[in-house]
Amino acid sequence: MSTTAITGAQIFDGEKPLGVTTVVIERGRIVQVGGGAPAGAQIVDGTGATLLPGLIDAHVHTDRASLALALKFGVTTELEMQGANTRGRRTPINDDDSVADVRSSGFALTPPGGHPSELFPKDFRPGPPAGAGGAERRGEPPYHPDATSPEAAAASIPQLIANGSDYIKFMIDDGSVEGHPGLPMLDQATVNAGVAAAKKHGMLTVAHALTIDATRMAIEAGIDGLVHLFVEPPTDEIITLIKDAGVFIVPCTVLNASMMGITGNELADDPRVASRLGAEWDATLRSCFGHYPQGKFQDVLDSVKALAGAGVDLLVGTDVSAPMPFLGGLAHGASVHHELQHLVAAGLTPAATLRAATATTARRINLPDRGRIAEGLRADLLLVDGDPTTTISDTLNTRAVWRRGTRLAA
Repeated sequence: MSTTAITGAQIFDGEKPLGVTTVVIERGRIVQVGGGAPAGAQIVDGTGATLLPGLIDAHVHTDRASLALALKFGVTTELEMQGANTRGRRTPINDDDSVADVRSSGFALTPPGGHPSELFPKDFRPGPPAGAGGAERRGEPPYHPDATSPEAAAASIPQLIANGSDYIKFMIDDGSVEGHPGLPMLDQATVNAGVAAAKKHGMLTVAHALTIDATRMAIEAGIDGLVHLFVEPPTDEIITLIKDAGVFIVPCTVLNASMMGITGNELADDPRVASRLGAEWDATLRSCFGHYPQGKFQDVLDSVKALAGAGVDLLVGTDVSAPMPFLGGLAHGASVHHELQHLVAAGLTPAATLRAATATTARRINLPDRGRIAEGLRADLLLVDGDPTTTISDTLNTRAVWRRGTRLAA
């Protein structure tokens, strides 16, 4: 039995800095916070560093290679918001501490021909589903729900649950932000029926909504969380509506920036990022979606500030997908740190921003075994040089990463 003691570091437990400097891990779990290092423990000197819970990206589309890249940046869990990494298909991922852990919605409810079909070139031919496991290799495709009517949407919910979805996602998008107005879109009755059926089965519900009107639709249906932030200027009415509904929001400011034509060049130029990206991801990060050039990124930051001021729970997410320039401006793992920087630029304190990437996400997505540094929880940890509670960009100063107590090889 191997015991590791991380000593001498400032500890941010997911909520706040602690007044202790030692964390002991054993058998993949945190077994001690504070006190002295046990006799015989392997010592990791954390002097001059800050120990954080492993970061969580609350909006991705991922595969095994992307999960490995995310872990290099201290992202120990990714939450897939459309894809095939559902329960029963991810045993190899659960058992592999060289990649980030993952949870998944499975495939979202969207009408035939609806979002996200418009994002891909007409000649695009996708490969096997992201994260394809044994079921796909045996020719059993992941379940695609039927969203053609309220009745069909409701009937799809138990099928998604049986197929291993961890939460249920609804696409509410007419394509206007992506430059394809008039796409088939879920109507209010269908969203209402789907959300009600999911809640009947005790499932968390989330919605893709890029406009204020779509946001209203999701809230009227009783959605638990919004995994995008609208691109229009904020209004007092929509901020109050979100606050009163008690929903959480994953702003994905890095995605909105990309939609508005802002590339990830500045992030890609950072040597702490460049050293961990291959050529394909570097090219993707330096590109952008560019579908909503009329947007103003300051509106996005203003919305984040208003929501935080209203007490809305914000979760860190990116909407990163595959290394393809037409899905650009984003890279797994790296863009989480970019998102942290954007949230601070919007007015959040570094500590509040770190909560949004750890404890708050774990609480709102029902992951009680992670997101904090506390005895009994998973030893998903990130040790960084410096103090990100005062300088948020210090999160990129990776000294060590642990997933279930296993230290990622340098």
